[in-house]
Amino acid sequence: MSISDAFQTAREVRPSAITGQQSIAELLASAFPAFVGRQVRTAFELMARCADGPDTVFCTMSGAMTPAGLHRSCLVPLVQRGLVDVLTTTGANLYHDAHRVIGHRIREIAPDAGDTMLREARIIRIYDLGFDEQVLLDTDLLFARLMRRPEFQRPMTTWELHAELGRCLAEIEDGIGVDQPCLLSACYRAGVPIFVGAPQDGSIFLNVVKLKALYGEAFQLSLDVTQDVSDMAALQWLAQNEGQTAVWILGGGVPKNYTLQGEPTLGQILGLDARGFDLDLQFCVDPVDNGALSSCPAGEGHTWGKVSAECVETSSVYVHTDVTAVLPFLVHGLFQQGAQRPQKRLLDRMGEARAKLVADMADKRAGLLEELESAD
Repeated sequence: MSISDAFQTAREVRPSAITGQQSIAELLASAFPAFVGRQVRTAFELMARCADGPDTVFCTMSGAMTPAGLHRSCLVPLVQRGLVDVLTTTGANLYHDAHRVIGHRIREIAPDAGDTMLREARIIRIYDLGFDEQVLLDTDLLFARLMRRPEFQRPMTTWELHAELGRCLAEIEDGIGVDQPCLLSACYRAGVPIFVGAPQDGSIFLNVVKLKALYGEAFQLSLDVTQDVSDMAALQWLAQNEGQTAVWILGGGVPKNYTLQGEPTLGQILGLDARGFDLDLQFCVDPVDNGALSSCPAGEGHTWGKVSAECVETSSVYVHTDVTAVLPFLVHGLFQQGAQRPQKRLLDRMGEARAKLVADMADKRAGLLEELESAD
């Protein structure tokens, strides 16, 4: 088709009048034809495609999303409805989520309230959110007490650590009764693995440091980051051999790359025929021309083998906006349409994923060893 023919058949910009009676899907279809609005519309269409299909959805989340409550409004409901299968986030998001489990509050404050006065009052600020310093001390004590337990005294991947913490918090929630589970317990109940690419950059791990200092060699918890990276790649290999894979990127940062690097791990490092993610959507405020990975669009990621060529051409969008401004709106629209899938429970299939990766690498091993050792 020529460019002229393509232009003549392109969708017309002719929005319908807003009546207040449209569903969100109808509103997006009729009143979001251009600019960031069309990016939002495309993101919704791609999310709806995942909800209707067999895609395995890898979700990444950066920024202070749990203090902002985005997990309560959006992510936990998505997990419970089977729309998110693997989560990569920051240790901070999991740590701050636990404040509410032990009865603490996060409150709205003015971002210009005066930081020196807030410090004198022992109030911690995250832009326009605030909480008492005691919240941190009590949450530290919670995680330190949990990680003293015998079941934590072994080497673990990050997903194993967070599954154990999720199990413990689920028991606490069952005992006290909660109106909504925290992210750790919700993912544990739904069989969703939680990876953290930089676990040492967060307060949960600071309490690992504390316990090691207090108990020395008697404290045996350690993180096996080699197995952690391998397991992310193994899950992606399992998923793309069973169907389509999608990545939903909420923000950027380490969670984004930690998930996307599973594909070059498979293809460039382990020599497997990995095709990259089949669908890519991202909500991020960063400019794309500063070379930062947070803002890297799918086309650039394709050059690294992170997403497929078809993804770049037909199944990708970069929405230039703060995720907190649009995700509740889009999740509501999905649920209006009845979006729900059976939970894949990949947490229960990690052994299978590991075994498949090892088996499928068997015929590559000799060649990789020869290449490596020939340089000696």
